[in-house]
Amino acid sequence: MTSPNATTYRYCPRCAAPLESEAHGGFDRRVCRSEGCGFIFWDNPTPVVAAVVEHEGQLVLARNVAWPSGMFALVTGFLEKNEIPAEAVQREVEEELGLTPLGASFIGHYGFERMNQLIIAFHVPARGTVRLNEELAEWKHVAFERAAYWPAATGLALRDWLRGRGYEPQEMPLPKRG
Repeated sequence: MTSPNATTYRYCPRCAAPLESEAHGGFDRRVCRSEGCGFIFWDNPTPVVAAVVEHEGQLVLARNVAWPSGMFALVTGFLEKNEIPAEAVQREVEEELGLTPLGASFIGHYGFERMNQLIIAFHVPARGTVRLNEELAEWKHVAFERAAYWPAATGLALRDWLRGRGYEPQEMPLPKRG
């Protein structure tokens, strides 16, 4: 798996020498061959939490301000240093939706290769009134039986959670990328 950074990471952050591709540990890595440096760009995936938010008996899907109109997904966020994933996902639900999380149950983990991320997904029941923060443009409730999933990362988490509840959601196509 090669992330967008692997191809754009051209110079060593330690000594500024050009990086070269080399098989290392069974993967293609960017390495510095400058004498005495030895830097290796490991390009490990970034962990991200995702929340299947259950609110008032329905799912909450949200649209990020950077996304086109009509594109909704799960609430997601990065882990902070030393943060436990189950706590991080509840923090994200509170920060982004203004809801009070009532716990977090692990659904699964999913690779999001395009962004070189590892999605750690949880079911988060929540209560309160939705109050979006600056990251989100809008939100909507979706009945469990009407929910569809997208065939990638967070969509697969939603699919798996719905199936665990006895629903068989339909797959929707991913939007075309420019």
